[in-house]
Amino acid sequence: MIGWSLGGLLLLLAVAWLAAKVAGLLLALTGGLLLLWGLFAGFTVYFFRDPDPTPPPGRGLVIAPGHGKVDVIDFTTEPDFMGGECRRISIFLSVFDVHVQNAPVTGVVAYFKHSPGQYLNALRTDSAKFNENVLLGIEGIDPAGTKVGVRLIAGLIARRILPWVARHDPVEQGDRISLIQFGSRVDVYLPREAKIKVELGDHVIGGQTVLAVLE
Repeated sequence: MIGWSLGGLLLLLAVAWLAAKVAGLLLALTGGLLLLWGLFAGFTVYFFRDPDPTPPPGRGLVIAPGHGKVDVIDFTTEPDFMGGECRRISIFLSVFDVHVQNAPVTGVVAYFKHSPGQYLNALRTDSAKFNENVLLGIEGIDPAGTKVGVRLIAGLIARRILPWVARHDPVEQGDRISLIQFGSRVDVYLPREAKIKVELGDHVIGGQTVLAVLE
């Protein structure tokens, strides 16, 4: 009986020791998981930040519709809304940039087209040819009737474009017009005679930085 009671006591001590170890491990895991959740929650809040833009005063200004780096300034052909050859400024939005887009000019959304496609890396400057995208065409009022196109392009991580405007909607320069989730790209189409005010490599601020001047 003495031996059995000693064995039982040792068994209880072993179970208690094992339970303490398991509890410590669970507490450590819980702390790590809480830290990861905190980092995720903080990044999500940071990523979906939505600052109020302050469009600069002036006549005929076209402001950046998105936050990011200008990596293309060229001539291209956009037949659907611009009707042929035009200027293009392309802005790459990394995961660290604001992903709310703003109206580059005041006017009316005269054209809206969603095109399904792939989800190639938006670092590719030609991703608009292959990736899912939405083309918004705005007829501006300064100068009257001027066409400015904005193409919202999904990327490798960004697989959801959320337009906040529809065809025939009026927009004021700087108004929020869409959200592209995570890394993506925005192309801006301008008349051939537009005077470009940015250079390759410039980091622009949506709703504030002047891209070009229309006369």
